[in-house]
Amino acid sequence: MAKIKTIFECQACGFQSPKWLGKCTNCGTWDSMVELSLEEIKIAQKSHNSSNSKIKAKPITEIEKEEINRFSSGSRELDLVLGGGVVEGSLILIGGSPGIGKSTLLLKVAGNIAKQKKNVLYVSGEESTGQIKLRANRLKANYDNLYLLPEINLENIIEEINKNSYSLIVIDSIQTLYSNETPSAPGSVTQVRNITFELMRVAKSLNIAIFIIGHITKEGSIAGPRILEHMVDTVLYFEGDANLEIRLLRSFKNRFGSTNEVGIFEMTKSGLVDAKTISNRFFNKSKLASGSALSIMMEGSRPIIIEIQALVTESYSHPKRSSSGFDNNRLNMLLALLEKKLDLPLSTYDVFINVSEGIRVSEPSIDLAVIASILSSYRDRELSSKTIFLGEVSLTGEIREVPSLMQRLKEAETQGFQKAIVPTAPIEEVDIKCYVVNEVSKIVEWM
Repeated sequence: MAKIKTIFECQACGFQSPKWLGKCTNCGTWDSMVELSLEEIKIAQKSHNSSNSKIKAKPITEIEKEEINRFSSGSRELDLVLGGGVVEGSLILIGGSPGIGKSTLLLKVAGNIAKQKKNVLYVSGEESTGQIKLRANRLKANYDNLYLLPEINLENIIEEINKNSYSLIVIDSIQTLYSNETPSAPGSVTQVRNITFELMRVAKSLNIAIFIIGHITKEGSIAGPRILEHMVDTVLYFEGDANLEIRLLRSFKNRFGSTNEVGIFEMTKSGLVDAKTISNRFFNKSKLASGSALSIMMEGSRPIIIEIQALVTESYSHPKRSSSGFDNNRLNMLLALLEKKLDLPLSTYDVFINVSEGIRVSEPSIDLAVIASILSSYRDRELSSKTIFLGEVSLTGEIREVPSLMQRLKEAETQGFQKAIVPTAPIEEVDIKCYVVNEVSKIVEWM
């Protein structure tokens, strides 16, 4: 009897090997190799490549422009991140840490769309219909047009989709589904890749918007193959601490809009809702403690005032540098700059930086505020709660101009700030005193 040929595949990264390995040589994961039959793999590949139709290339001048139809999700913040609403026939991936609010948000959105007399299918592979019903009662998302399907088999899900005309489908989550045509365990690289491909085909062929919930790894990326993010139309990530009320929804990829906008939500007793007032939620308006400085970051077209907190203490061993919400490499650069330009002995101190409310800042416009907070903590001297620090710091100690300066200053003026330390004078008149500081060494005058 002929021996059945097999191959071993890593369930973490998809690496294939002709023999079993205790540790994957590609990603380093232990005990992740699963045995698969080559015959089953060939059958699965044939099913995906069964179409023999050939499409001829056309000149781009003969291609008609495709019209993009959108509809509102019922959430102002989600519509903002998506570029103006949900696009019909789009495949949207939402990731985030456990308990951050992915299922809560999408069940609320499903209820909003069902309220518009549109059929919505919520597929749950992790929770029972009774559990979802309890959450729906809290979110006030009980509508006749919202259908629940507790199923993990892809073929059964597609059969249900073909039975009814749905405008929106929610998959919770992609890692729990499996296909009979794919010889692998649920959540494996092969299953996730093939199931996403089938869902993309359903979304495009039936013109149905599909939201996919994806678990994330310890590193913060979507669990499964990287190709998952390349296949979908939009990739959204939840940010923030699950223990705090404020959550941020950021777009990392959007084929139908900009990736600059961010949605801000608030976790309340009735679920995850749009944050109505965010202008003063990320900083302390009263007297600041030593080690705190205020700055303004831009999230898309929206200025947000944030509080930078620093703690500088003497080190009794190897000095520690740690940051939360700020790039650690940039922190080390700023500390080296302070040692050289201001002769501060920071090499013998532990330095910790934190951006309040769990916000992550990637733009360099808050460099000056980080330096101000470090100096404030080092000298144990409080800064004014009416002063804003804006500026990018270069390796030469020069403080450079930041984009959208006028928009940031107008937001500071609206919030009642009196002073702004800026690298250049504003081009328009504002009701706030602006002091130009173009070198790091001159920042000491304002401490």
